[in-house]
Amino acid sequence: MIKKVAPAFSLNGTITPPADKSISQRAAIFALLHDGKSVIKNYSPAEDPQSTLSCVELLGASVTQLDDVVVVEGRGRYGIQPLSDELDCGNSGTAMRLLSGVLVGSGSSVYLIGDPSLSARTMKRIIDPLESMGAHILARNGMFAPLFVTREDPLIPIEFELPIPSAQLKSCILLAGLFGETPTKVIETVPSRDHTERLLNLDVEVVDGKRVISASLNNKIPNQSYTIPADFSAAAFWLVAGSILPDSEIRLENVGLNPTRTGLLDILLKMGADITIENKHEEGAEPAGDIIVKSAQLRNIDLDPKVIPNCIDELPILAVAMMYAQGTSIISGAEELRHKETDRIMAIAKMLDAVGGVYEEMEDGLVIRGNPEFEFESGEFDSFHDHRIAMASAVLSLKGKSDSEIESAESAAVSYPSFWDDLDGLVEG
Repeated sequence: MIKKVAPAFSLNGTITPPADKSISQRAAIFALLHDGKSVIKNYSPAEDPQSTLSCVELLGASVTQLDDVVVVEGRGRYGIQPLSDELDCGNSGTAMRLLSGVLVGSGSSVYLIGDPSLSARTMKRIIDPLESMGAHILARNGMFAPLFVTREDPLIPIEFELPIPSAQLKSCILLAGLFGETPTKVIETVPSRDHTERLLNLDVEVVDGKRVISASLNNKIPNQSYTIPADFSAAAFWLVAGSILPDSEIRLENVGLNPTRTGLLDILLKMGADITIENKHEEGAEPAGDIIVKSAQLRNIDLDPKVIPNCIDELPILAVAMMYAQGTSIISGAEELRHKETDRIMAIAKMLDAVGGVYEEMEDGLVIRGNPEFEFESGEFDSFHDHRIAMASAVLSLKGKSDSEIESAESAAVSYPSFWDDLDGLVEG
């Protein structure tokens, strides 16, 4: 689908972004492992969480869904019984990586498949540590889906230091570790998003400046009955749009404020954004609140590579903010972007090319020369079937002089099914 996006003079209104995808998917998987009923409210309708929910059902859980309320009758660690020899993870890397850990731990033998985009993403990072735990994993070319996951030998608990800050890799190993007689320990030198530790109430200690997270059979799987907050990664598009469009004011309600996810918030504040938070509260194990953003003059920033893990998904829209900041901004240490749904460094560069932006592409990031007065007639954007590139392109399109076009705009539904409706509502507001 090609979407036309008209210029906008300002954005005003109140919206609630969609439920957090990362928390939704974990809630479903952890509810499968809980022995009993979990009532998950505000479960995400996006494609990835729905794929995860289907996989959970095929692993033996009883799942009922009415609007945004999902009830999962979990089977417990010992009750997992695959109803199919194939689980379709769709486009969800979270589903494939986390469920690999569950399958290895439970000793189930299942194929994990995905769409062409997911099948092009390497799974080597999870294959090696899982095999060291006793798994046997067959993969296309040794690293790509489909994966055949099985374990015949006893589970081997391990101590594993993350080679990169990756919440999916960390969670995969910990989920397998939940089935071990003695603890499996994951060590991270740079913190990554910590939803898994929070929702499973895992033991976390700091040793020599490193976080050590442990999981074993001694960990009771908590009930997963709570309301999932709105996705900060979805709210990020409006934080930037509200900042760069004049006379704008947007209120984003009940947004997740987990400090391992809100790196962009801190970055925008350092750039001079006018952002305030009200109604802070807890949703289960997660902090949440209402975010209000108003128009502001942004200034350049040189990102510390250490903050990249906590804003990795927001870098496409951050690039748009940098386009309209005063001065030259630098993103470095973000090589991981090249291994997302698409090569996002390349995709961001193409997005900037579409409007004549001034930048330099690096192997691990971009140098963007910003200009608050930057003008362009219109853009023809290729989303590369990547939801975050499609939505970032839409925000950039709002600054054009005439209508822009975004190819494969339907990809926004992967994480934000109501994005286009919310955009229309803010323009009209």
